[in-house]
Amino acid sequence: MNNKLGKALALRKNGDHKESNELLSELVKEFPDDALYNYQCAWSFDILGEEKAVPFYENAIKIGLPSKDMEGAVLGLGSTYRALGEYEKSKETFLKGMELFPDNHVIKVFYSMTLYNLKEHSQAMQLLLKCLINTTNDNEILSYKRALNFYSDKLDQTWK
Repeated sequence: MNNKLGKALALRKNGDHKESNELLSELVKEFPDDALYNYQCAWSFDILGEEKAVPFYENAIKIGLPSKDMEGAVLGLGSTYRALGEYEKSKETFLKGMELFPDNHVIKVFYSMTLYNLKEHSQAMQLLLKCLINTTNDNEILSYKRALNFYSDKLDQTWK
């Protein structure tokens, strides 16, 4: 691992986010075609609450990352698009992410927030309910798993 990258990650871990971001930004300037540096730089902007991460996430994804980092980059990009109000781009990113990583429930949960922003409330709730029943360890919720699963796509339906 590059010494500068190691230092930047250690700074981030210790809460020195601004200094970490500065080092990561330098690394990207020095090595613009390095996917990991782009990804870490994007992440550092997200931690700072600065929505400047998009081009770094896009570069990292385009260049290519190992699977676990790719999951994080897709999640970060989709989430950043959503925070910027670019809901269609967010939706497209999350759909690709769910195709690549079908077992990643975090991507699904963030996607449901995008669906909410797009006024696709039923689909958002269905996805959240499915994530809940597939990931919870809460015995009370699990005791209603069949019912929650059944109703998840019938939220607007009534029976008389």
